[in-house]
Parts: sequence; structure tokens; C-alpha cells
Amino acid sequence: MKLSLQFDKGTILVFGAEKKQLQYLESLMWDERTNCFRAPATEYRNIVTNLRKHKITYHDNARKFSAQIFPLKKDIKPRSFQSEAADAWILEKRGVVTLPTGAGKTILAVILIAKTGRPTLIHVPTIDLMGQWNSVLNEYFDIKIGLLGGGINDIQLITVATYDSALLHVSYLGNQFGLQVFDECHHLPGEQYKFTALGSIAPFRLGLTATPERSDGKEKLLYQLCGPLCYETHIDELSGTTLAPYIVKTIEVEMLKDDREQYEKSRKFYTDFLVKARISFKHPNGWSNFLRKTTESNEGKEAFKAYLKQKKLSQASEAKEELLWELIINHKGDQILVFTQDNEMAYRMGSKFYLPVLTHHTKLAEREAFLKAFRTGEYSVLITSKVLNEGIDVPEANVGVIVSGSGSIREHVQRLGRILRARPGKQALLYELVSKGTGEYFTNQRRRQHRAYEGPALLQD
Repeated sequence: MKLSLQFDKGTILVFGAEKKQLQYLESLMWDERTNCFRAPATEYRNIVTNLRKHKITYHDNARKFSAQIFPLKKDIKPRSFQSEAADAWILEKRGVVTLPTGAGKTILAVILIAKTGRPTLIHVPTIDLMGQWNSVLNEYFDIKIGLLGGGINDIQLITVATYDSALLHVSYLGNQFGLQVFDECHHLPGEQYKFTALGSIAPFRLGLTATPERSDGKEKLLYQLCGPLCYETHIDELSGTTLAPYIVKTIEVEMLKDDREQYEKSRKFYTDFLVKARISFKHPNGWSNFLRKTTESNEGKEAFKAYLKQKKLSQASEAKEELLWELIINHKGDQILVFTQDNEMAYRMGSKFYLPVLTHHTKLAEREAFLKAFRTGEYSVLITSKVLNEGIDVPEANVGVIVSGSGSIREHVQRLGRILRARPGKQALLYELVSKGTGEYFTNQRRRQHRAYEGPALLQD
């Protein structure tokens, strides 16, 4: 029986082979039920490479794609770092490229899709990004661009899909594309999304992100699924050239008297409970221990309420709202993005100051209307919780105000990136509002542990 490869719902099947014949392929497992070797679809490249290396004849019934020619409708003159990134990736046609927001990751992908010449599936995290990719691809390629997501199921040689929709269809699309592009690829190691990569035989893979680091440390899995980090450049390296020059200004805000009293009272109850329960957040299981202890007694339940209250008071104090309004007045004529940690505060400030608010609850038509009004200058301020952290293109913004946020380095770098798209004469300015003398100070310090916040670009008050 001639050795053959087949694709079956996210796996590669190897028929007609003896165990000793493929002993060097550790990923293969013998399947008694089907009398064949089986491996995750992502092992396709490794299997084929080794079969060729050992000069073993095989019939490839697995892949349903072939080489293509994707001529560009107009020339692209890549920037030097884009050329370097393309050259680095093309060596193995696998790998992760790290470029700051606004540095042209989409254009880099267009260049590499054309050079690779294989049917391509592009993964994006949101419907908004799917639309933006579709616009760029239609600008450069003279073929129909497919879309998968948001109620659309149109598969073409170049297709843009949301991660969610790609996951749903990977069992039968996994052998139809030779190149997979993962935009915002830091999402890929998630418990579900990883199967969009594991279930595909695509031998060529490109990961794109501004910040590959993950709080759970799963970057290693990202590099296993996409290939190694093959090129990176940073915000500070491109500031003043590809990206707008920028200043980051931290303002410590003195809480109002009533807010301060409530904060101190709640903070003391919460920290006293930590001491009494012998809980240390320096311990790897500190947070889970705290959550467990808070369920074991009424005192624990009250401690958890106190924790939430002191956190909310520091993140969403009335003094911050007053300062935000001052900043908006002082920056009349600028395009301002305001970031909050949660929807509640975003809506409260929007209602108080009669400003548009974008959250994940905002319906698509309303979101598009708000963004259009912001881009035309009809709206000069947009308030958001997390929707604008990544993906949505807002080059007009030149001032950002972080009223509150998490300790995530990625979130902070992404928020900075939203105001850095260059235009002539632009100077970007990011304000961070931190409640003075609260735990928020330490959250601020954690999220600033990135080279974008070091050196001359940083200004503190």
C-alpha cells in the first residue's frame, strides 16, 4: 500500500506506513481504529519535510490548495523596517512579527501574501478589523476577497475571518489554505482560539502583534503555533518618523475628602483581612487564596466588598472626573480618546459631560456613526472602556487620557498606540490619571514596564 496523507477534521492521517518507517516523527500516534498514524493538522509541514528528507514516496491527499499568483494593483514602497521584517519572515515563511500600532502590519501582510503565493486565511479578533482588512486587501489585490464572520460565509482564495468564525469552520477549512495570517496573534494561545492553528495544515504562518507578551506566560505556545519571533521593532524606535512623537504625562490626583475617607476605611478592612487570613499576593496562588477565603465567612464576604469599593473609589473618583473636564477644555481643537477600566465609569462620564461612549454594548451601526463623526471632527472626544484598545483605526486622535486601567502592559501599550498614527506636525500626548496615595499607583507602575515608557518620551508631574 502506497503511503498517503489525508486530512480529517483537524488531524493528519498517514496511511500505508510501518512504524519503523516513521520512527523519527515523534508527533505521530498509531490509531488502532483506522490502522493509520495520526497527528494534529499543524504537524503537516513537519511530516512532509521529513518524508522528503528521507526520500519516502507519498501521495498527498491532505492539502486542497496550490500555488497562486496574486499580482498587486499598485506598487508598495515598504519602509526599511517593513523590508527587514519581510526578509526575516520569508527565510522560513513562519514566525511572529512585532510592530507597533500604526507601523503598517497590514501592508506587511499584503507584501508577504503576494510573495508567498498561496491561498490565505487571515484571522482577526473583531468585525471592525475584518472590515478594515477587507478595505486594504481590495485596494491592493484585483480578486474578490472572502469574508467569514458577522453572518457572512464567503470563502475565496484570500479570506478574512474572525477568530470565532475560523474556529467554528476549522474542521473543514483546515486544508484549504497554505498561508495563515494571525492578526493580534497574542489572542491565539487562548484555550479555544489555539485550535484554529492546531486544526490547520497551513505550512506557512505569519503572526502579527504589537505586544506578544501575555499575562499567563503562554508566548511559548504562540511561537509553537506560528513560528518563532523573527522580527520586532518598538514604539520608541519609530517615534518621530513612522509614528508621531509623543509624551506620556502622569498626573497624581488628590481624592475629594469624602472619597478619601471611604477609600481609607474600605482599604483598611480589606488589608486587615489579608493579614488575619495570612494571604500574600507575592505568592503565586495569592489571589485564588483570597477569593477562596472570602467565601468561607461573612467577614470574608465583607472583605471582598471592601476590596471592590476601594478599587472603584481609586479608579473612578469624582476628582478624576473634574480633572478630565479640565483637560478636555484645555485641549479644545484636539481629538481626544478617553479610556476607562469599566463600562460603568465610561457611561457615567458620558452622561455627565454629554459625550459619546463606545463599549462592547454599542451596536454596530451606532459605533460606525460615532467613529465617522470622530474622524470628520464632528465629535472631538470619544469615551471608551476597552473597545478601542486594539484594532480600530483612529488616526485623527492626538490626545489620550487614561482615567483608569488594569496593570496589563499590553493594554497600556495598545492605548498609547491609538494616538500615534503619524500625520504632518502631529505631537501625541497621553495623560495617565492616578489617584494619589492609593493602590492604583502600583498598578500604574506595573503597566509601565515597557520600553515605550522609558527615556526622554516620559514626563511625570
